[in-house]
Amino acid sequence: MSNVEHYSKGTVVEGVRQPLLGLALVPIILTLAVLGIQLFYFGDFTPHIPLAIGIAITAIVGLSIGHKWSRTEEGIFRVINVSLPSVSILITVGIIIGVWIASGTVPTLIYYGLIILSPEIFLAAGMLLCSIVSVSLGTSWGTVGTVGLALMGIGAGFDIPVYWTAGAVVSGAFFGDKISPLSDTTNLAPAVTGTKLFDHIRNMLPTTIPAMLIALIIYTVVGFTLIETDQVSFERIESITSALQENFVISPLMLLPAALVILLAVTKQPPIPSLFAGAVAGGILAMVVQGAGIHDVFSFANGGYKIDTGVSEIDSLLNRGGIQSMMWTISLVLLALGFGGALERTRCLQTIIAAIISRVKSFAGIQASATAASVATNLVAGDPYLSIALPGRMFAPVYRGMGYSTLNLSRAIEEGGTLVSPLIPWNAGGAFVVSALALGVGDGNFENLLYIPLAFACWLSPVFGILYAVTGIFSPKASDMEKAEWVENNEEITKL
Repeated sequence: MSNVEHYSKGTVVEGVRQPLLGLALVPIILTLAVLGIQLFYFGDFTPHIPLAIGIAITAIVGLSIGHKWSRTEEGIFRVINVSLPSVSILITVGIIIGVWIASGTVPTLIYYGLIILSPEIFLAAGMLLCSIVSVSLGTSWGTVGTVGLALMGIGAGFDIPVYWTAGAVVSGAFFGDKISPLSDTTNLAPAVTGTKLFDHIRNMLPTTIPAMLIALIIYTVVGFTLIETDQVSFERIESITSALQENFVISPLMLLPAALVILLAVTKQPPIPSLFAGAVAGGILAMVVQGAGIHDVFSFANGGYKIDTGVSEIDSLLNRGGIQSMMWTISLVLLALGFGGALERTRCLQTIIAAIISRVKSFAGIQASATAASVATNLVAGDPYLSIALPGRMFAPVYRGMGYSTLNLSRAIEEGGTLVSPLIPWNAGGAFVVSALALGVGDGNFENLLYIPLAFACWLSPVFGILYAVTGIFSPKASDMEKAEWVENNEEITKL
């Protein structure tokens, strides 16, 4: 029985009736409605309760088709458990932000950035810097929380709108997460589609390179046209750099924690120990160079750094970090993961994806549907891992049946999963971006959400992927070797 037949006809699997399409859509539609009321009617950017209500609605739908609560609960905790490494990274990045500010690492990056960079090239240079760091580290979150935070300070000094800086940071950081062999999502996409890691990375270059080049051109043009140098207050820059020098020891030595993390990443050490080693190095510098006590470092790591320089731009940027600053994001991530786990366990997502597959017959349609399925899973389930794993499992037999390489699928779900994640504020990636870059959305400052359309590389890449599918270029057919591997591994094939 094919995946399409398996999930679209209300059949009984494992003693449980599959939801029909209308019923499968109920928890998603109702949850999005409650979320819309919370966000747009009440003006309150706290998606937590709507997602909790979504879990309850999904559980009720599950009960109506024979799922006991224990089964739904098992699905919730299974997805949460799979994504715990991401939560661990969030905690570690929270520690790093607080400690690296105290150590002078972030202040030094801001100081040198204001001196070396010019407003005209800032956005383009910021995107490239985040790209390089993210490819090296293999983590977009680590890049956003460290280098990205420093760039937000530099952008504030140049009086560049927050959303433009955030868009450039997100474009660069998540580009690296997309093609770095150290990235977890870059390894997950080929794993669920049965392709090889470096074949997968090579196959993403035709969409990645033009998307990044266009983004680079746009940021450069904006820097030289929309941002007028004569309007940049050099007195303001002087006040920021002077305040940094008065409150921190500014020296290239302060960049050692960042250099250590990059070195460990390049030598293929695991990301969490590498990031934690950077936090330890930062703590040592904070005590030895900046004069902090060991209890102060512990406090910075847990509750974040606190300072009053008298310069509002510095205070608003540097008063942050610590594990506790990540709790809003972590609680949102856990609820979003729980909602995604409930939808997967009750097979609502599978039913919807199968309905899409059954109605699409062309390769271009399947490629667009796979990308859209990853985007939609990101949107309703809030989890980049689920948005890669679920469509990857569901669509793979269809690609095999059409004779196309599943490299096309791994690219589609990587782009719809990894790259779209930071563009959805209640998604794990988007929630982290909003929190780490201090976009103030929780205070009703929705203007800063303009970073979403301004993160050009993130949404241009899947657009190129769909265009290639329509034209047939960069859309490889399955090789004889790949087909032989399908037979050897008894891979399922769905004929359309």
